[in-house]
Amino acid sequence: MQNLFAFIWKYSFYFLFLLLMVISFLLMIQNNYYQKTIVINTTNGVTGKLLTVVSNITDYFSLRHANKSLAQENARLLSENCEPYIFLSRNDSLFTDTSFAITYHYEAARVISNSVNRRNNYLKINKGRVHGILPDMAVISPDGVVGHVIETSAHFSSVMSALNKNSRISAKHKKSNQSGSLLWEGGNYRLGKLIDIPSHVQIQTGDTIVTSGYSHVYPEGMLIGTVEDFRLEEGENFYQLVVRFSVDFNKLSYVYVVSNPSIHELKELHEPEVQN
Repeated sequence: MQNLFAFIWKYSFYFLFLLLMVISFLLMIQNNYYQKTIVINTTNGVTGKLLTVVSNITDYFSLRHANKSLAQENARLLSENCEPYIFLSRNDSLFTDTSFAITYHYEAARVISNSVNRRNNYLKINKGRVHGILPDMAVISPDGVVGHVIETSAHFSSVMSALNKNSRISAKHKKSNQSGSLLWEGGNYRLGKLIDIPSHVQIQTGDTIVTSGYSHVYPEGMLIGTVEDFRLEEGENFYQLVVRFSVDFNKLSYVYVVSNPSIHELKELHEPEVQN
């Protein structure tokens, strides 16, 4: 403290000079309209730029919260859409009209780890069993199919990406409704391969590939990608289609976990088929 007082006393004349300069400047602005206008316009510009920078910084740090809120709202809207996966109706002389619709539930989740450069790629998300997440639930993004849940803990889940040698997605050529299997052979993370599309189908570059719904995991008609290239080997009866994924797996942030409330009942119906 003694050193501070010594410093102020040593440079007291400079401080006094600066104080008088400031007072003179304020008096000049206060009593002269022209100078006052110039100062106000100048300070408004500087203040405006400063506030813009502060606002941009604040907006940047609030993006995570905003994205989370938007993802949750989208999940709610998707769940309330109530577009049926299966719709059955019955009308004859013995039974009155009845119908049954299976709808999906969507839960928003944030991707906390991800890979695209391995032969078997996985994601981890920040939702688990306490949020109702279970194995075999589909995972999608606003751009299309991502993968499916393979393991869960209380608060987190592991997802097998479509970029995995063990991934098989039941897909179909939207224009013809012909179905096949989508897989990933490694290499370019933006390209997959669709097989088992019959040779009589008219294929064109840019055709849309969507989920077939046959696996009871993915809702029918979910976007997978578009045809990048195709070939039909001589003597073969099925195409090999190169599919450009609609999802950029390297930019995933928020995803939706899709649950089918009737999947266990549907799986039970498949068990006798497997045994036979």
